[in-house]
Amino acid sequence: MSPPTQAIQASVSAEELFNVVCGAASQNPTQVQASTARLKELLDIPGAYDVLQEIAASKTVALQVRQQAIIQFKNAATGHWRSRKLFPQEHKARIRERCMTFLDETDDIIAECNALVVAKIARQDYPVSWPGLIQQLFGAINTSVEGRYNGTIHNATLVLRRSLEVLNAVLKEYAGYKMLTGIKTMGQLAQELLQPLQAHYVRLSSSIPSITPASLNQPTTVEDLLLAHLAFKSLSRLTFWAYHRYTCCNDYKNLEPWVNELFKASAVQLQAISELRISLISALGTAPSDPVTQRAFELLTRHVRIFGKLFRRMQRDTTSHFVTLPMCGDLVLYYWSKVVQATTGSADQIADSPLVIYPVRFLVQGMALFRDSLAQWAPNKKDGSTNERVLSKEFVEDAIKILVTRFIPLNPSDLEGWMEDPEEWVNAEEKENDQWEYEIRPCAERVLMTLASQYPQFVRPLIEQTFGQVVASNSMDLPSIIQKEALYCAVGRCAIRLKESIPFEQWLNTALVAEAQVTDHNYAIVKRRIAWLLGKLVSDECLTANNPKLWQILVHLLQDEGPGSDAVVRLTAAIATRECVDSLNFDADVFAPFLPAVVSSLVKLTAEADTLEAKRRITDSLNTVIERAEARIVPLMGIVAEPIPQLWSAAAEDWLFKACLLGTVTKLVESAKEHANTLSALVVPLVRECFNSPAQMHLDEDAFALWQAALRNTTTIDGLNGSPGLVDLVPLIIQQLSSNLDVLGTIVHIIESYILLDAPRILQMYALDLLRTFDTTIKQATLLNVKQIMCALRLMLQISPSGLWGEALHVSGLFTAIVKVLEEDKLEATVLTEYVYVLARVAIADRQLFLQLVSATAAAQNVKEEFIWEPILNQWWNRFDNMSEPRLRKLTAMGIANLVSTGRPEVLDRLSTEICNLWIDVFGEIKEAQESANNDPGLTLYWDRPFEETFTDAEGTHEFQRRKAVFENDPVRTTPLTIYIGARLREAEAACGGGAELQTRYLAKAEPLLLKQIWDALNGTLP
Repeated sequence: MSPPTQAIQASVSAEELFNVVCGAASQNPTQVQASTARLKELLDIPGAYDVLQEIAASKTVALQVRQQAIIQFKNAATGHWRSRKLFPQEHKARIRERCMTFLDETDDIIAECNALVVAKIARQDYPVSWPGLIQQLFGAINTSVEGRYNGTIHNATLVLRRSLEVLNAVLKEYAGYKMLTGIKTMGQLAQELLQPLQAHYVRLSSSIPSITPASLNQPTTVEDLLLAHLAFKSLSRLTFWAYHRYTCCNDYKNLEPWVNELFKASAVQLQAISELRISLISALGTAPSDPVTQRAFELLTRHVRIFGKLFRRMQRDTTSHFVTLPMCGDLVLYYWSKVVQATTGSADQIADSPLVIYPVRFLVQGMALFRDSLAQWAPNKKDGSTNERVLSKEFVEDAIKILVTRFIPLNPSDLEGWMEDPEEWVNAEEKENDQWEYEIRPCAERVLMTLASQYPQFVRPLIEQTFGQVVASNSMDLPSIIQKEALYCAVGRCAIRLKESIPFEQWLNTALVAEAQVTDHNYAIVKRRIAWLLGKLVSDECLTANNPKLWQILVHLLQDEGPGSDAVVRLTAAIATRECVDSLNFDADVFAPFLPAVVSSLVKLTAEADTLEAKRRITDSLNTVIERAEARIVPLMGIVAEPIPQLWSAAAEDWLFKACLLGTVTKLVESAKEHANTLSALVVPLVRECFNSPAQMHLDEDAFALWQAALRNTTTIDGLNGSPGLVDLVPLIIQQLSSNLDVLGTIVHIIESYILLDAPRILQMYALDLLRTFDTTIKQATLLNVKQIMCALRLMLQISPSGLWGEALHVSGLFTAIVKVLEEDKLEATVLTEYVYVLARVAIADRQLFLQLVSATAAAQNVKEEFIWEPILNQWWNRFDNMSEPRLRKLTAMGIANLVSTGRPEVLDRLSTEICNLWIDVFGEIKEAQESANNDPGLTLYWDRPFEETFTDAEGTHEFQRRKAVFENDPVRTTPLTIYIGARLREAEAACGGGAELQTRYLAKAEPLLLKQIWDALNGTLP
């Protein structure tokens, strides 16, 4: 078969492209792989997409090759449509024109891809570059509609179908447009197309009422249904868009009358088609086996459902306006009448199939519409006034009975799923909050809850009466057990409304305790609901978790493996345990006697569970138990920790479950406090493995949380009895410091934890590596992270001997980097201030070391020392006004005082001006704060606030106490400033050769008043 004629200039070889597409469509895997790679290269050549679409449009080419061509075009072309290189204007024009040649395409795959292509191109080109699109489409629709009915066009049905499909794709694309230009275009389309499209739907659907059982197997019936359905899809998109605009966005108000009329007509049409469908299926008696008849019922059912979809979208969009639409109340009650009728027939009339009288999705639509419309019939309106349109007591009671007896009970397919895959069944039940609009039983439960909320005066007595009857019954036949389970479900769903009517505590202490012990095989159905019910009642605060009987029941359900129990019961009990333990008024002391049994059972269930999702649910419960048990978990640490390595290995690449396991160890560490030292042999390999590829991408956040928790709660970085210790992870955190900039703040906090635990040990082993990495990282980090690194550096300088870090500070280049930053003066003032704080800590820790660092830096840069001193001292003074915290201003004052004591002329030259002014400011702050405190002893000196007010992170851990000790023993806090500065000035005098020499050389030019203030302060009693 020959390739299509080349449509463009020789920029791409049409023959090669055709052969490559043929290769990509072949059955030979090697040829497919090679052709796919080459096709990707060819598509980067101008003109390739034009040829590719021409291949798809050529009816003489093999079908699989055409399909491959259109699929490749769809996947790639629309994403590059704006490229002038790949799509010159003349190519775009040809492609747009060729798109319309697919309107008589017989292959569904090719036609569907073309519809998507047209929609994507239209989003960018219509109406500016493709102004005739809609006119051409609607022209094809008009012509084919006429041709179909007068028989003048042989393929009118096909063209009409394809045109409607393309129109629907274009409208779907524009309906989601948020930009004003797109909204304006969609508005024009709505105003132009609504009436003609509605007219076409009326004409195309006119044959539907005349469908009979005898005509169901006719191809024309299927065609009529399909075309009417496609026309209404586009019509419903326009309708909802217009409804949303005038109700939510307050524009296009002129479309409201039309929407109201269409809604009214749709409500009438829905009822007519629904009744027709029911009568046709009833007339056939048995499910049809003929494919054409089955297709007809499928289309008829989909058509009924698309009306429901439109109604639900409008209702969810603005419920308050929805209920005011014409015939809305009648429509909703019609849907509910179908729900009621479905209970009068046999159970097999309800299924998720288009071939039954009551498809599940139709009933769910009806329930959801009824549920969200109940507010309009509530006895009292939102403004408190009485509502004249209310549902009768009889109506509400009948609705409750129908829900509880027919739709909420477990059906045979539920029980079959329970037996086939217990864990998956529980997982599906736990997801029902997200799935209630798709499944009939969860939807029925939500309708029940809403009825109980709107009509408590009717619902409460009915459930209370039924509850009394069922609880008193001891019937063990399966129907009675299933009905009891349904009632318990209803009680749990409406518990908040029933707490004043049903004595839940008494029921728990008597009936539920006894029922949990029943050994009848079928009674597992009720036991599972009892476990769920206990969790629900506690979470709704209808029961407290501080009743020993409650824990007696849950522990029994967790452990029971005999008759009357199974995996569903145990897994549900595990989930309920978490809800009870995590309740507001939980008392761990009441729970303590049951803790060993609960922990052992949860660990055992985790190991036994087959699915990783079930394991995650059980582990979540275990984590919550550990967290709420606190130190009581210590004797059980071994039981929890022992199986974790095996579970970790078995989880492979289930990152969610591995994250749960990390959470388990984290909670264990946090609860165990100092006893967590023994867990380092587990923590270290887990953390280390989390930073291997690809685990780091998924687990680094959870691993950092565990790492931080272990450091904060331990008392040693060494392992016990030769096992790995947290010290073994120091190289890893240094490596992360340089490479993982996304979570740099967390990494710096971990480094601080190491410093607080054992700074001398860390620095002896890794001082140079750590400071060198600090130097590298601050050049790449954000300003916030730079400040965090400077804080960690200050902490290290404060609590460790200078002999451990002095040399490394120079060799690493960090001191030189600090000086350079101060010299360049390009960073924010707050960040430069942090650099000054670091230098102040160095000066306080070891002034001679400071001089050596300056000297070594000058030598390394081959400059005089004064050029190093100048930016340091300039920033020391310039940044003083940026220091907001008095304690840090005092730090700066003490640091410069220590440099004054060295007698360095570069420092003393500034003594009479900048330095004395700096000291006077700090003296004044301290004096003012002291006088305020003396006047009101109840005040705390603002420059000496308690540690608990300045640091709240890590409260309750050993690290909190370590930080508190560092804070309280800080020389800046404990040293009286006047005494300190006085001593440093005397040392400066000695360094200069006496007081007279200091006065003559450095203080002679000082303002007398300034010097007097200094001497007065030094001779006073200020701290």
